[in-house]
Amino acid sequence: MRLTFLGKDSVPDQSPTLYVTDRGSFVVQGWIVTDPKVLAMITVSEGESVVEVPPKLVRHLAKAGIVGDVVNPVPPIVHVTQGGNYIVRGERVTDLEVLEQMDIPDHETCVQVARSAIVALVGG
Repeated sequence: MRLTFLGKDSVPDQSPTLYVTDRGSFVVQGWIVTDPKVLAMITVSEGESVVEVPPKLVRHLAKAGIVGDVVNPVPPIVHVTQGGNYIVRGERVTDLEVLEQMDIPDHETCVQVARSAIVALVGG
């Protein structure tokens, strides 16, 4: 799978990033979710994971032709934190070739989400 960088919301030690793939999906890189209260509310299937990202990351979808704000916070968004960040569920990315294309700090991970699921979130 090949990734194309769309954008990031970055400050020192934090780098949530959004990529589009050549397979009709997106890879969302974000913070590893460690809050036990949040984790207790979320169902994650085998092969899935969750990441936390700031809502501003969504603006980079426009580079892939998806324009609008999140108006329908349904899966892949499985929770919105008190601070307004999105908890995004998707297929855990384990392919080493894909992971080598990314710079992922130890406190972050990434998930793959289908384009159709992302389009369902956004109103234009």
